[in-house]
Amino acid sequence: MRFYLLIIVAAIIGLFVVSEMGLRLLFGFGNPLTYIGDEKIGYLLTPSQRTRRFGNRIEINQYSMRGANIQQTPLPSSLRILLLGDSIANGGWWTDQEKTISHLMMLSLTSNLSPNITQVEVLNASANSWGPRNELAYLQRFGSFGASSIVLLINTDDLFSTAPTSVPVGRDRNYPDQKPPFALAEVFNRYILKPKPIPELKEIQNENGDRVGINLAAIGQIQEFTRANNAQFLLAMTPLLREIGEPGPRDYEIKARQRLLEFTQAQGIIYIDFLPIFNSSQNPKALYHDHIHFNLQGNKLISENLQQKLLGL
Repeated sequence: MRFYLLIIVAAIIGLFVVSEMGLRLLFGFGNPLTYIGDEKIGYLLTPSQRTRRFGNRIEINQYSMRGANIQQTPLPSSLRILLLGDSIANGGWWTDQEKTISHLMMLSLTSNLSPNITQVEVLNASANSWGPRNELAYLQRFGSFGASSIVLLINTDDLFSTAPTSVPVGRDRNYPDQKPPFALAEVFNRYILKPKPIPELKEIQNENGDRVGINLAAIGQIQEFTRANNAQFLLAMTPLLREIGEPGPRDYEIKARQRLLEFTQAQGIIYIDFLPIFNSSQNPKALYHDHIHFNLQGNKLISENLQQKLLGL
């Protein structure tokens, strides 16, 4: 009896070890990106971490940017661009390091170097669900890193984003503040365990007032910050998949888009609206990873248009 019991225990342990190793090696579970809270920014990716999720390499540098470590100031012969954004700019777990918008921009700009430029850097300061107020707070905390151009990449939903908050950190399974003890524990927590509601977060999401106006004001402050640091400012907005084609954006989105357009014209902001660009594509759905994020083809289209506009500047 004891012999059979030992066999059963050994089989359970063996199954656990094989499952744990498979989940770690094949999918990257057990080593998720972690976050830290910040009073002004809301939250940041924990500095200096690396992981691999579903085969995609992800590296976060010492300034919570997606990418390798950098010097705080660029070399005199280098061209440095700072890309600010949310999960679209970041790329998330579904995008390998070399397939992010920032890396594609760097490759494309490098091929168009002028003789006096020896290096191109496209820094990627971004995090999931950031809005203009998070991105402004990041700039105010860390500065422009000597960038000659600052690119703010938003999507339609960002016009309605709420105030920065650290409430999700360590409480929302998408914003862990520490590594799980096992890969199996992460899978259970992420896909099986029912998430607990966060009452404080609901209050923040129900923020009153003119959210569009508040976020436009934050974009205006980013423009002012850019000018104060002798850099060029470029704003770009990508559409949700459902906005493409007919019936197009919803009424409240049309109004917000019009307000953004009038704001950029009044402020003299160089602005790229990707909605008509995506509408002109033969198969827009082929550019998306999901309803809002992009795959490699979508990232290439975005990076090419940003690069062309930057070269024009």
